[in-house]
Amino acid sequence: MSGTDLTRSATGVGGRTDAVVRYVFFACAALSVLTTVGIIVVLLEGSVEFFRTVSVIGFLTGTTWSPLIEPRSYGVLPLVWGTLVITVGSALIAIPVGTATAIYLSEYADPDVRSVVKPVLEILAGIPTIVYGFFALSFITPQIQRVFPETGTFNAAAGAIVVGIMIVPMVSSLSEDAMHAVPDELREGAYGLGATRYEVSTDVVIPAAASGILASYVLALSRAIGETMAVTLAAGMAPQFTTSPLEPIQTMTAYMVQIGISDVSVGSIGYQSLFAVGLTLFLMTLSMNLASMWIRSRYREEYR
Repeated sequence: MSGTDLTRSATGVGGRTDAVVRYVFFACAALSVLTTVGIIVVLLEGSVEFFRTVSVIGFLTGTTWSPLIEPRSYGVLPLVWGTLVITVGSALIAIPVGTATAIYLSEYADPDVRSVVKPVLEILAGIPTIVYGFFALSFITPQIQRVFPETGTFNAAAGAIVVGIMIVPMVSSLSEDAMHAVPDELREGAYGLGATRYEVSTDVVIPAAASGILASYVLALSRAIGETMAVTLAAGMAPQFTTSPLEPIQTMTAYMVQIGISDVSVGSIGYQSLFAVGLTLFLMTLSMNLASMWIRSRYREEYR
């Protein structure tokens, strides 16, 4: 394609309007970048004050988290453990269910069924997270207690289940979009060789859409890591190492909520811990997003 600019602005017609629109769009993009930079600066400034009192090694390796109650301790590992329990538990639910749903919508569902099911899934993604939290308290936890009567009101299992339900639409919708983008020529070639629909789905469509599917997994898990209200209501606020899914735990986001509604004074070490935990959470989600970008670029080249 020629590099000649054929727009009307290049010919002097409508150039002023295009210039104004260009600056408006640039201002919107710059605002988004500056907001991100501002968040990073605020987290770093608050974290520096915190780490002047608490060692970085003690923060990253400590196994007790009690910044508000004597004796105070600032080991973030219980909060990281609680976050990972919710993330892994939700992934065990969302990835297989979401992937199976995407395969059905892409390869098996009639167009009429797809036109109804997919919008319903997207509506499910728009339900406020606080509603999911009350759903966990009023329905999921009682069902768990029927099987395991020793289960408390707040427990990790309910938190993982409700977050898994929350991110199923993200996995299924993004994965279905990736599968739908696979060229029909690949399917027709496989059918021409005598493949069944299941073989076409698992041996042709899924490998061809692997980059989009894996990216949906990473984005969904990033959402699980950052989930706040549903986890706070379902899993509780007890920072502890436990392998039992029937006991309460606390995630990093739940701790930030706890500090936000507490009467801790501004400038205290308890208040500053909010920034250190927030910076840790930011780095975790940033790592996940970078991994998602790498996966998409890596496998997109393979199937290009």
